[in-house]
Amino acid sequence: MNNDLACDLDLADQLLILLREEAGGCSEYQLIQRLKTHHSTHVPNLPLTDRLVLFRTHFLVFNALYRLRDRLWGERSGHLQIGALHIQLLPYQAGVAALSEHDPLRDYYLDMSNLRDTSEEDVEKLLTSFWTRMQGGEEKRAALELLGLDGGTQRLDLAVIKRRYRQLVSEHHPDRGGSTTRLQSLNLAMEILERYYS
Repeated sequence: MNNDLACDLDLADQLLILLREEAGGCSEYQLIQRLKTHHSTHVPNLPLTDRLVLFRTHFLVFNALYRLRDRLWGERSGHLQIGALHIQLLPYQAGVAALSEHDPLRDYYLDMSNLRDTSEEDVEKLLTSFWTRMQGGEEKRAALELLGLDGGTQRLDLAVIKRRYRQLVSEHHPDRGGSTTRLQSLNLAMEILERYYS
């Protein structure tokens, strides 16, 4: 693919092109960086260190992802898995992910007034609320359990966690008869724990 995404394409179409190139999926951050590399005019080409810029970029990307997911589902041409840490385009499978279920996140991101009406102060409150919930540790606890580091008395730091992660990746790698799904779960757990222990 050339270095520029067609400017006349909607952001959802640009994301579809990028996700088709990432068979194993990718993170939102990777998608944003690829959009910037390909000179997309739909996301601000500003550093993500400014919280309001970060929020607006995130909102625009997730708005486009939910629109794309709805479209693919309607066309029966694919299923878009949208997660906080992993986004992946999958083949369409009837009945696997019915869009009829109420999805408050979808509602939030498809309501453009949430983009327009969110101030820098609102973003600060959202981030504080998010990190307060995360400190509750459900995500962290689940990631530690997956790596088998949840019940020991051993002092945990990033070096210990990485050592255990590498050991499990070696055991469960598909090239050694392991499961791709298990490997993806280990990668996700490591991504989560790096946030807590870096």
